[in-house]
Amino acid sequence: MTMHKEGDFDIDIKHLSKIEGHTDLEVRVKDGKVQYAHLKISESKRFFTQGVRGKPALSVAQLVSRICGTCSIAHLQCCIEAVEDAIGVQPSEQTILLRHLTNDGLMIRDHAMHLYIFTLPDIMNADSVLEIAERDRSLIEKALEVKSAGNELSKLVAGRSVHAPYPQVGGFTKVPSNDDARKMAHILHHAREHAIEFVELFRERMPFFSRKTHFIALKNPNYEFIGGELCSSEGYCIPHKDFWNHLDRVVVPYSQATGFEFEGREYMVGALSRMNLNKDALHQNTRRDLASTLSLFPSSNIYMNNLAQAVEIVHCIDHAIERLESFDFKPEPYKAPQVKAGTGIGVTEAPRGTLYYALKVNEQGQIDYINLVIPTAQNFINIEKDIAQVVQESYDAGRSKEEISMEVEKLVRAYDPCMSCATHFLKLKWKETKGTPRRPKNPWLLRTGKTLQ
Repeated sequence: MTMHKEGDFDIDIKHLSKIEGHTDLEVRVKDGKVQYAHLKISESKRFFTQGVRGKPALSVAQLVSRICGTCSIAHLQCCIEAVEDAIGVQPSEQTILLRHLTNDGLMIRDHAMHLYIFTLPDIMNADSVLEIAERDRSLIEKALEVKSAGNELSKLVAGRSVHAPYPQVGGFTKVPSNDDARKMAHILHHAREHAIEFVELFRERMPFFSRKTHFIALKNPNYEFIGGELCSSEGYCIPHKDFWNHLDRVVVPYSQATGFEFEGREYMVGALSRMNLNKDALHQNTRRDLASTLSLFPSSNIYMNNLAQAVEIVHCIDHAIERLESFDFKPEPYKAPQVKAGTGIGVTEAPRGTLYYALKVNEQGQIDYINLVIPTAQNFINIEKDIAQVVQESYDAGRSKEEISMEVEKLVRAYDPCMSCATHFLKLKWKETKGTPRRPKNPWLLRTGKTLQ
C-alpha cells in the first residue's frame, strides 16, 4: 500500500488469497474519493474455445471439463446439454435424475470448500483454517465431513468428484445400485446436521454491505441447477436462446478476463441471485428447518452470498436424500447417439453462477465453434463497483488502510470467484460503436463497443 498526502492512497494487493485462481487488486483514492478499483486477473489465456474446434462433439465435454478442477462438473454438464440441444437428443428420466444428483454433489463439495476453507477464517477473525483448527478441532472435522459427503456423492453418481467420467451425451456409462444409493443417503443424513450448524454460524457472523444491483439466475419449480428460465430480479424471464440478445461484452484492458453487462448494466449471478429469485422452490425440509434464515432473503448484501451457499448445501443434501431413497435405479446400458449438424445452447447453474455454452456441430460430427460465458466474468464489473463503494465507505468511517485492505479481500471472496474459468479465449469481430451498443443477434459473433475505463 502506498501513502501520499492526506486523503490520497493506493491499495495494491498482489495475489488475493483464498480464492480460486490468481488475481491482483489496485485501488486509487485521491482527495478522499475513490478514483477507481481495478481487479486484475493475471492468469494466462487458456485457448479452450480454439483448442476444441474439430474435436468430436460426443467427447468435447470431457475436454472443456478440464477448464477448471473446481468447476469441472459444471462445465461438463453444460457442454453435454449444448451438444444434446445441437443434435436433438432427449435424455431419459433416469439420466436427468442422475444429472440432478451430480449437481447436488458438486454444490455440496464446492460450497463446502469455499465456505469452510476460504471464508470461515474471515468471519472468525483467523488467518487460516489451520488457526481455527487449533481453537476448535471439532468444527473443522464437521466441515470436512460435509465436504466429504459431497465428494462421495459425486463419485457414486458421476465416477469422480473432479473430471467425472460417467456423464455422457445422451446418458451415463454407469448407474448406481439401489443398495449403494441408500448407503449414500445415510451418509448425507449425518452430514446434514453439520451443514445446518454452519448455516447458523454464518448467519450469526455475517458482515453487512449493500449496493443495489441486478440479479439473474435460472428459476424453476424445484430449485434445480439445470432447466427452467433465465429470470431477473426486475420481474421478467427470458428463454435460454434469447440470452445473447441481452448481453454486452465489455473489454477490461488491465485484466486477462473480460466483463459482461446485461441490458447495458452490471449484474450478479451466483447463490445470492438464485436465493433472491427462487427461495420458495427450495426443498420442503430445507424451508422447514431454515425458515428464519430464509426470511433474510431477498437481500442486496453481497456477504449474504455466503449464507445462500450454506443454505444451498442443506437444500442439495435434502434433494439428494429424497432421490437416493425413493428412486428405483435400473441398469441402462449406454449407447452413443447419432450425431448430426446443428447448433445448441447449454445453461446450468455452476456454484459461482449461471454458466452458458453455445456451440455448432458440423456434418462430420465435429465442433465448428464454441462460446462460453463464465460466471466470474459476468460478476466482474459488479465486483469492481462493490470494491469502490466499500473502500469509500470504509475510508469515510475512519478505518485504517490495513483494515480497508482486509475488507476488500473479504468482499472479493464473498463472490467466490473462479479466475481460472474466467480467462478462456474468445475470438471476436470488433466493432466500435457510439452510444448504446447494438445487441448481438447470434451467439457466434458476439460484438462489443465498450471498454471499461
